[in-house]
Amino acid sequence: MALRMWASSTANALRLSTSCRPHFSPLSRCFSSVVDGLKYANSHEWVKHEGAVATIGITDHAQDHLGEVVFVDLPDAGGSVAKATGFGAVESVKATSDINSPISGEIVEVNSKLSETPGLINSSPYEDGWMIKVKPSNPSELESLMGAKEYTKFCEEEDASH
Repeated sequence: MALRMWASSTANALRLSTSCRPHFSPLSRCFSSVVDGLKYANSHEWVKHEGAVATIGITDHAQDHLGEVVFVDLPDAGGSVAKATGFGAVESVKATSDINSPISGEIVEVNSKLSETPGLINSSPYEDGWMIKVKPSNPSELESLMGAKEYTKFCEEEDASH
């Protein structure tokens, strides 16, 4: 019994200490982190645009709501994605969720680490847990996405309505 209580309190302490990732400079409460400099879709994907390539993944908020990710279905490099359409799926212990592309373009790279270690989406959604890299076909689509402050407000309002 004492061991179970210790394990439970340790798990809770770890969950609390990792639920807010200060090296990402969260803008709001610690329910999830939001990174400055990224763009966000209302379907909870993020985009990091660097030069001719945009990296796409799901947000910390999304992975937190999904729970432990156990499987990721991603497309092959060389294909294309269209804004607001699905390009893959994430299966967690709670649910399976489609992943939508926030922008259109050609897939130039897929994160192959996710097939063997899908939990990277939980542990590092903005770094090691990225999903695809895209060469945008219409870079102006990035302008319609939210910045960090807008996305934080969007998440707070969405959570309040549930």
